[in-house]
Amino acid sequence: MRRRSFICLVGLATLSTRSVFATSNVPLAELARPGRVLMLRHAFAPGTGDPPGFRLTDCVTQRNLDEAGRAQARELGERLAAAGIGRATVYSSQWCRCLETARLLQLGEVTALPALNSFFSRPQDRQARVSALQAFLAGLPVAGQPVVLVTHQVTINAFADAGVPSGGGSIFQLNGSGSPRWLGSIPTP
Repeated sequence: MRRRSFICLVGLATLSTRSVFATSNVPLAELARPGRVLMLRHAFAPGTGDPPGFRLTDCVTQRNLDEAGRAQARELGERLAAAGIGRATVYSSQWCRCLETARLLQLGEVTALPALNSFFSRPQDRQARVSALQAFLAGLPVAGQPVVLVTHQVTINAFADAGVPSGGGSIFQLNGSGSPRWLGSIPTP
């Protein structure tokens, strides 16, 4: 009975997240407007979290993109280019799956930003990471070129109050504060 209840709750949570994103999609071209930020979840990497023995400096110890994830990241880069976003300022979590996603978008040089790192396995780090990211966002020019932040579901959820699938994300409008205005989500490739 407990297992069945848990499965029902997971199913309801999944449906509610999907319905939020199904009704709040924004076109990728929105990112081309001044002061926009795409907070993107890394492309598909099979599994959840990271395996035991995870080390930030060793990709072999991490959950990484598979071929489907690489194709997903390349396709998103192509969709961004078709929407008029050929260049952007790109930052990424230090996790290998995020860095690889960011590079495969082919939008420009990728800079690692620890404020984008996951706190999935370390909830005690949540507030420090969110505060660091808020400070970073507050310092971005409100009329600047597109910014792409490749990160993790937990990070995006902290700003958009909703989950996103692999390769999905949310677009925000910078406003000079650490709480940019959420405009909506982008559909996954």
